Amino acid sequence: MFVIFGAAGPVGRMSATVLRRAGREVRAVVRHVEQGAPLAAIGCEIAVADLNDAASLVRALDDAHAVQMLCPVPRAHDDPAAAMRQTIDASVAALRAARPPHVLALSDYGAEHPHGTGITTLFHYLETQLRGIDAQLTFLRAAEHMHKWARVLPMALAKGVLPSLHHPLDKLFPTVAAEDVGSLAAELLLDDSRAQASPRVVSVESDRRVSALDVARTLAEVAGRPVVAHEVPRDEWTVVLRHAGLGELHTRLIVDLYDAHNAGRIDVEAHVSERRFGATSLAQALAALLTRVSDAAANAR
Repeated sequence: MFVIFGAAGPVGRMSATVLRRAGREVRAVVRHVEQGAPLAAIGCEIAVADLNDAASLVRALDDAHAVQMLCPVPRAHDDPAAAMRQTIDASVAALRAARPPHVLALSDYGAEHPHGTGITTLFHYLETQLRGIDAQLTFLRAAEHMHKWARVLPMALAKGVLPSLHHPLDKLFPTVAAEDVGSLAAELLLDDSRAQASPRVVSVESDRRVSALDVARTLAEVAGRPVVAHEVPRDEWTVVLRHAGLGELHTRLIVDLYDAHNAGRIDVEAHVSERRFGATSLAQALAALLTRVSDAAANAR
């Protein structure tokens, strides 16, 4: 049994789909029962679990051969770092109790750094805590997900301006489509061909690094309307993020993350990581995001 946590999200959904196409039994773990319907339609067993409840996690892990673990950053929480650490602790306790042979953790570029990188330090905590369990470990470190641009697409399309915390605008950075992360995760879960070092660290990004200027130019081409990149001044980041609905502590995590990005600290840990590259282009990812934004706007009418 392959157990996929966060199966309702784009990464987990793709992992479950690839595993089902390979003929494997998949238990898709979701937070709410209604999220399970599309996964059940492709033949997944559905389990509902609270990521902060070790007992419900142990039940979801019953008879697991391999597990894909996701610990999301809780955007709405007053203290997202403390909340995510609580989720990680509950997940690790459940894994110790259930003892699945293989655990793949969805991690992040820069997870080797214990401090100074904002949100990425939480993935360092995840990897550190998982090292204490008795299992074959795979850490899949992904570059910045392309779908994160969805948060600013409506404004970019309405005003023709794409705000960016990446400085300077022509600085290249790694990025990847969520679907490519999910597909690779499934491939790694299926890989029983040879004994692997534990933890096995694998990085994934697209085959072409991009800049904020590239994102704006590609969005303009896909949308068929002018869009220019705008470098949000560093001293305005906090106000902009708070205005977008983030709490004070979450805002600090984002500010620290982009300070580290812009200083060049968030990248592949090349000497320990196997490097893989996703096939989805930025244009393809943005086209899919535009479709979702348009569908959401139409449904809201």
